[in-house]
Amino acid sequence: MLNKRIGLALIAVIFLAAGLWAQTFQVDPVHSSVGFTIRHIVSNVKGRFTDFSGTIVYDPKKIENSSVTVSIKAATIDTDNQKRDDHLRSPDFFDVEKFPEITFQSAKVAKKGNKFILHGTLVMHGIEKKVSIPFEILGTAKDPGGNNRAGFEAELTLNRKDFGIIWNRTLDQGGLLLGEDVKISLSLEAVEATEKKG
Repeated sequence: MLNKRIGLALIAVIFLAAGLWAQTFQVDPVHSSVGFTIRHIVSNVKGRFTDFSGTIVYDPKKIENSSVTVSIKAATIDTDNQKRDDHLRSPDFFDVEKFPEITFQSAKVAKKGNKFILHGTLVMHGIEKKVSIPFEILGTAKDPGGNNRAGFEAELTLNRKDFGIIWNRTLDQGGLLLGEDVKISLSLEAVEATEKKG
């Protein structure tokens, strides 16, 4: 009986220790960016979203214990052209009145060789899709105010038609105005939530 109790206690300690090193960070939008690139006839047009938030639970001892939640305000799309941005907010594209947020919720983190893959659900334009996002851990450090910060970068390519964003125009000489694939680039700096911000 004593050995059984010791065994159960040891199992409990192991489960508690599994999350011991996990730290919760809040994305700092001032030092982060959510950008994208899409083909336009013969060039690549870049844009960004300017209002977003996120929570990152980061376990440096066992990355598989980490998780990510991100929310983006679709109406804050910005391509440095008001007319184009208004069109992108319209029902032809993001339909921001009907679908105001783009969200991502991770399900698991996997290590593949020297790389990490974030698996989860992306909701955009009212459509849910499972996605896998390769990412890089840039490191952690204290800022001048003594706050603990962590940096991450990720890139993935999505087909916009998978999310019901299908608008396009055929060119007189043939071909289409816009590409289907959109390259997403994330650069996130986050502040540990338990730290006092300076």
